[in-house]
Amino acid sequence: MNPLLQRLHPYPFERLRELTRDIVPNPQFTPISLGIGEPRHPTPRFVEEQLIAGFPALSGYPATAGEPALRTACAGWLQRRYGVTLDPATQVLPVNGTREALFALAQTVLDPTKPGATVVCPNPFYQIYEGAALLGGAQPVFANSDPARNFAVRWDDIDEATWARTQLVYVCSPGNPTGAVMPLDEWKRLFELSDRHGFVIASDECYSEIYFRDEAPLGGLQAAQQLGRTSFERLILLTSLSKRSNVPGMRSGFVAGDAALIKQFLLYRTYHGSAMSGMVQRASIAAWNDEQHVIDNREQYRRKFAQVTPVLASVLDVKLPDAGFYLWAAVPARADRSDGYTDDVAFARGLLAQYNVTVLPGSLLARPAHGINPGEGRIRMALVAQTDECAEAARRIVAYTQGLTSNR
Repeated sequence: MNPLLQRLHPYPFERLRELTRDIVPNPQFTPISLGIGEPRHPTPRFVEEQLIAGFPALSGYPATAGEPALRTACAGWLQRRYGVTLDPATQVLPVNGTREALFALAQTVLDPTKPGATVVCPNPFYQIYEGAALLGGAQPVFANSDPARNFAVRWDDIDEATWARTQLVYVCSPGNPTGAVMPLDEWKRLFELSDRHGFVIASDECYSEIYFRDEAPLGGLQAAQQLGRTSFERLILLTSLSKRSNVPGMRSGFVAGDAALIKQFLLYRTYHGSAMSGMVQRASIAAWNDEQHVIDNREQYRRKFAQVTPVLASVLDVKLPDAGFYLWAAVPARADRSDGYTDDVAFARGLLAQYNVTVLPGSLLARPAHGINPGEGRIRMALVAQTDECAEAARRIVAYTQGLTSNR
């Protein structure tokens, strides 16, 4: 067996199941899960229709590079969304969702034969980053988010010696779980470091179309262009339709950017067998070419967050994020930790037991780094269900939190 498999950590949801195995939820309440970030708004009907119309494509093998029409649709969306012009033939590549591509990209760019091969990740983080680094033969190193600066990643946590060994940096903007969006000066800092040390930047932007401000979140390619970096050297954007169009089961996205990297990534994927089904390609073209359903979807999230966030803010340290569909809340600290659980795990366990609501403890989404686990003492709530269900969950969380404070 590949010995690197032994370095992988259990996924956060596996760890949560283990930590709550002894819990019997209160049967007086119907279960509500705010744990998994799986979009649950309805899939647009026109996407379903195109998927069905694409059934004849099942009779042939799809090309790994995808159909020209799909690459053109993706490039067209990038132009409309970010004002960035790319060559669909050399700078855009369809992928089976960002999760698959985030992992595979690391296997393409990492050189484990170089001593101290390193991958830098934000912390908290999407666990695929860590797994991709470990199975690519590299060591993940974490830069903590800073609550005092709207959860901006403290890239200065990483010293020059580590940057010199770094081959890949994962960026998540809007961030999971914090919802923070990277500003232009932060991108400038990363680009300067990449120029100095030669590492690749993988910009995970799968939450880019769910936002709460008037201005859409800044993207990596857009930031590069604003800074005069039109070749997009050592920069890859990764995005998907899952959150944007409520089609997580289609597993459809694309990567775009540095043509030299895209060429090597295509070579890797040709051997890996990661071609997108022709019927999914057809539905994806329709989705990327339509913006009205995205506007409607974003408005649903805005109304939902506007209703739920103030309710939770009455008892928890939480505020509206820049973007994404998570609330990243601090929970009340406990004086007694004799049970061995961190505050966030204890909160999640008690909430499940008393009110049958599932949330994800923040410490499971992070690693101890620079003396702390930056997720400890926080919970992630995915507001992906319909508004009435999320509002009911919020009322139960308020009741549970008030019970905690009244019992002190």
